[in-house]
Amino acid sequence: MRLDNLIYLNYKRITELERHDIVNNNALRTNPLSSTVKNTSVGKGGVIRMRPKKSASVKSGLRKGLPYLLQAQEQSLNEADTVVRVVKVFEDILGYDALTEVSREAQMRDKYIDVLLKTGDVPRLIVEVKAASVTLRDRHIEQAENYASRNNFRWVLLTNGVAWNLYHLTFEEGIEYEKAFSIDLKKDDFDQAANMMALLHHDFLQVGGLDDYWECQQAMSPASIGRVLFHESVLRNIRREIRRDTGRLIDIEDLAKAVRNMLSPEAREEIGRVRIRKRRRKATTKEGADIKEEAKPCSDSVSSDSGPTVGERIHPSA
Repeated sequence: MRLDNLIYLNYKRITELERHDIVNNNALRTNPLSSTVKNTSVGKGGVIRMRPKKSASVKSGLRKGLPYLLQAQEQSLNEADTVVRVVKVFEDILGYDALTEVSREAQMRDKYIDVLLKTGDVPRLIVEVKAASVTLRDRHIEQAENYASRNNFRWVLLTNGVAWNLYHLTFEEGIEYEKAFSIDLKKDDFDQAANMMALLHHDFLQVGGLDDYWECQQAMSPASIGRVLFHESVLRNIRREIRRDTGRLIDIEDLAKAVRNMLSPEAREEIGRVRIRKRRRKATTKEGADIKEEAKPCSDSVSSDSGPTVGERIHPSA
């Protein structure tokens, strides 16, 4: 997915007042590093488009502020001083109002968090900040995730000013988290890192952009695609096209095995045990009858190891 233009977000139709606020809240900010003004537009049906200008604005501001973040790491600034620089990123580059939308040492019930980001009066993102020289670990969000679970917050950001890790939390069976993105402003490609940072922009969070981004990522994940790819009806369609192209009708179990072998080890691991789901209704057309009669295994051209059968599970490590 290209993030230069971010994404089109489909939400409920918003009121004219909300549209006015999205644009003019940024227009009131005059910090020289923040050039994001009127970067959202509302199209037909309430579709909110994040204009390319926003990504360019984040890149420009980040390019100016990056030397100060790298300097903090080189000087091994403590956590309190790192928080100061991280807050400046939110204010000067990502469009948050310093007085009303960035809360430092915010109290949530009986606990405190480093930074709480809001859009208007709505809390959006818990931020856990570590000292600039600290190498980030997933365990560093344990305290923040406890705060999040008590208040049903789905997003936690962990950063030392140079590395930025965003986590999505779920609470159905205890507290579980998945990393939505991880970037290092010192090591990663700058343009790509800046595009990911744009996902943290005030206007993007205000319209629920992170949730939409997460849904898209989940829909396009290997696990999601794998569930569809190994459905019997999909495999039959692939087999039909191969037959048209080559004249050979491949046994569906052999085809499933060949598809599985094309996947990377990482994809296999994420997909896990793959189940070929069988269609409820058998083919009754003449074409379906021909397929059942003419299909032959490719034992001569495919490894002799037994392939998966309909209803069986494929072990990625096999």
